[in-house]
Amino acid sequence: MAIIWNQHLTGNFATSGNEKNQQLIPKCPRREKFLQKEGNLTKGTQIYCLNGTDPEGQEVSYGLSFDPGSKEYFRVDPVCGNITLVEKLDREKQDSIDVLVSISDGQSQVVERVTIFVMDANDERPEFQNIPAIIDVLETTESGSSIYEVEAVDRDTGSGGSVTFYLQNSQSSLFAIDRHSGVLRIKFGETLDYEKIKTHFVTIFAKDGGGNFNGKEQFLSSSATLTINVIDAQDTPPFFIGTPYFGYIYEVSMPASEVSPQGRLMDYGVTGVVVRVVDLNNNPPTFYGENGPQNMFELTMYEHPPEGEVLQGLKIAVNDSDQGANAKFSLRLIGPGRMLRVVPQTVLNEAQVTILVEDSAAMDFEKHHFLTYKLLAVEIDTPERFSATADIVIHLLDTNDNAPKFCSDYYIARIPENSPGGSNVVAVTATDPDSGPWGEVTYSLYGSGADLFLIQSASGFIYTQPWASLDAEVRSKYNFYVKAEDAKGKYSLAEVFVTVLDLNDHPPAFIDNFLEKTMVIGTAVKIEAVDDDAEVPNNVIEYTIMKAEPDNSIFDINAETGEIVLKSYIKSLAIIQNITEQTDFTWSLVVQARDRGQPSFSTTAVVKIDITEASQLSGGHVGSFLMQSRNKPLQILSMLAGVISFTIIVTVIISTATFMRNKKSNRIKPNRRVRRRPQQQRTWNFKNPFKTSETPGEKFQIEEEECEPEVIMENISYNNVNNVVRHWSPPPPPCAPSLPPPPAPYIPGERPWTIPTMSGTVAPKPKKKPVMTRQDTINRALVSELKIRLEQKRMLKYQ
Repeated sequence: MAIIWNQHLTGNFATSGNEKNQQLIPKCPRREKFLQKEGNLTKGTQIYCLNGTDPEGQEVSYGLSFDPGSKEYFRVDPVCGNITLVEKLDREKQDSIDVLVSISDGQSQVVERVTIFVMDANDERPEFQNIPAIIDVLETTESGSSIYEVEAVDRDTGSGGSVTFYLQNSQSSLFAIDRHSGVLRIKFGETLDYEKIKTHFVTIFAKDGGGNFNGKEQFLSSSATLTINVIDAQDTPPFFIGTPYFGYIYEVSMPASEVSPQGRLMDYGVTGVVVRVVDLNNNPPTFYGENGPQNMFELTMYEHPPEGEVLQGLKIAVNDSDQGANAKFSLRLIGPGRMLRVVPQTVLNEAQVTILVEDSAAMDFEKHHFLTYKLLAVEIDTPERFSATADIVIHLLDTNDNAPKFCSDYYIARIPENSPGGSNVVAVTATDPDSGPWGEVTYSLYGSGADLFLIQSASGFIYTQPWASLDAEVRSKYNFYVKAEDAKGKYSLAEVFVTVLDLNDHPPAFIDNFLEKTMVIGTAVKIEAVDDDAEVPNNVIEYTIMKAEPDNSIFDINAETGEIVLKSYIKSLAIIQNITEQTDFTWSLVVQARDRGQPSFSTTAVVKIDITEASQLSGGHVGSFLMQSRNKPLQILSMLAGVISFTIIVTVIISTATFMRNKKSNRIKPNRRVRRRPQQQRTWNFKNPFKTSETPGEKFQIEEEECEPEVIMENISYNNVNNVVRHWSPPPPPCAPSLPPPPAPYIPGERPWTIPTMSGTVAPKPKKKPVMTRQDTINRALVSELKIRLEQKRMLKYQ
C-alpha cells in the first residue's frame, strides 16, 4: 500500500513483499516541520488535515499520539483526518511539539514522527528588569551625562521582541532617554538644583516593535517609575544677613591684636593661613578627535587585516579632568565577536586610544559589510561611576579572498549513445562570494576524458562536441575535471563522470547465415549468434526454431544457449522414420536469434542438420568415442594429450624409483639389453560408418596395410569457418593411427554420406596492454572512491 500525504506532510513510502501483504515501510523516515502560531488559535480550531490513500481501495484511518509524559495538544479524527487543537499553545513555554502521526488500512500501519514548531505571536509585554528603582544624583552633574541605564526584556521574537524606550511628558522633563539602549541622561542645557526640586519622578515606557496577534497588528507596552533623589552639593556660598556692615578703624591702628577690656593694646601675633582646595568628582570621561570632543568615529579598510595591526585611521583620545582617583577609568570595546581589542584598558587622567586587530578571519566582507562598535569609558573608584561612549563604524572593502566553490565535489551524468553533436550533458554550478570581477566564475574542462565535450565558460553547461559521436560499444565511461576560476586565478575543481547509455542499435548476427551440422542421436548441435551491443538486455539473445522441413515436430532448442536437440523420446532413426514417415534424415531448420532490447532486433539462419546414429565401433570404447566426437576435434586432441601426459608421468615415476633403488643399494648393475622381435605395423582404416553393411561388426574394421598414409592439412577460410582439406600420401613406417580417410564414393540407392563440418572463429590478436600513467591511477582511485561513497550513501539510506 502506498500513502499519499497532502502538500505539507510529504513522506516517501514503499511496500515490502508483494502487494497482497501490504506491509508499509517508510523509504526514508524523517522529521517534518510544521509551523503554527500561538495565540491565533483557540481550542477546537482545525489546524491541519491528513490525507492518505490505499491503491487497493481499502479505507484508511488516521491516528495521533505523543511521547509518554508529554502534554497532548492535538486530536485527530480517525476517519476524515482533521487535526484540531485541544490545548492552548504558548511558545514561551514550549516552542516545539513532537507528534507521532499514523495511518492504517486495518492490517498494516505507517507511523512517522513529526515536529511541530510553534510560531510566535505578539502576546507578551516588555518587562522591566531594574525598575521601579530609586537612585541618587548629585546636583552638580553636568548636562548630557548618563545617570542610569534602564533594562527591559520582551520574550516575543522578531519585531515583537524588540524594545524601545520613551519618557512621559518628555518635552517638559529635565531628562532624556536613548530609545534603543535605555540610557537615561540629563538633557543638554538642563541642570539639577537641590534647592529647587529635591526629588524627581520619571515615568518610563517600554514598547515592543509590534506583531501579529489574532490576525491584527498589535503593539504592547509597559511603564515604570524611576525615583531620582537630588543630592545637595556645596554649590552656593554663605551669604550675610543685614548687609552692608560698617566698622571703623583708625588709619594709625596696629594690625589686629589683643586688647584689654578697657581697650588698651596688650599684645599681638602673626601667623600664616593655608587654604586647601579639595577635588570634586564633577567631570565625566570625554572622548576627543582631531577637532575636539567627538562621539562618532568612522574608518574604511580592507577585510582581513593582519592580526595585531593598529587601525591607523582612528585618532581617538580620552580625558577625565578630575584628579586622583576621580580621574581613573576603564576602557571597553563592545561589538560583534572579538575581532578588535582596545589598548589601554585602564587610564588615569588621559590617554591615546589604540584599536588592534585580534581576529582577522572574522573581519569578512562577505559576512559584514560594516562593523559597529561602542567604545565605553567608565570610572572605576568613584560612587558616581561616570561614563562616556563613542561609536566606531568600520566600513570593510572586499578582497579576492575566496576561490569559487562547486555545489558538489563530483557530478554524474548519463547520455544515450548516438546522441547528436552538441547535446546537453550536465550543468555544473560554482559560486564565488567575492564582489565585482573577483566573484565572476569562468568554467573550463581538462583531463584525458574531456576531448569529446565542451563547456560554456559563463554558464557551466557541458555538452558534446559538434562532431562527437558517442558509442557505448566503443567506450561507455568518461571522466574528466571541470575547473571554476575567478578573474585573479583562484580556482577549484570538481570531477564529472559521464556514462554513455547503451541503445539497442545492433541486431544479432550469425557467423554464417547457412550452416551445415551433423547430429548424432543423443547429442546436441550448437549454433551461436553475437550481438555487438554493450549492455544487457540489448546483447542478450534468445533462440527460436521458426521452421523445420520436412517435419517440424522432432527438434527442441535451448533459448539461451542455442543448442538444438531431438525430442527426448527419439532414440533412433527408426523412431524418426515412424513419426515423420521420411526416409531422408536431412533436415533444414530456420533458426531465429532475437535480442531482448527495446526495440527488439532479430536475424535468421538456415541450419542443415544430418541426423545419424552412434553405432558401436569394433575397436571398443575408443572407436565409439572418436565417432561421437568427430565434430569436436579439440575434445579428441585433449584426450590424446591427456593420454600422452599420463604415459610420461608414469615413465618418470618408474625411472625415479629405479634410480633411488640403485642408489640405496650402492652398486652398479649391468645394463640389460632387451631385444624385441620386430612386428608388422598395423594401421587404422576407418570405413564410412554411415554406409550400410551386412553386419554391425563390418561398420568399423581394422585392416593391415604396409604403410600409413601421410596427412597434409590445408586451412581454407570461408566466412570465418576453417574447412580442412586432406591430401593422402604414404609416409615411411612406423606411424601412429591417423584420422579417418575420405568418404567412400557415392553408391546409387544409398543415403549419401556427409562430411562433418567444423565451425570456429579466428582468435583476435591480443591487444597490447596500455601503459598506466599517474593520471590514470588517480582517475581509477577517484572512481573507486566515488563508488564507495555512493554505496555508503545507499546503505545509509536504507538503514
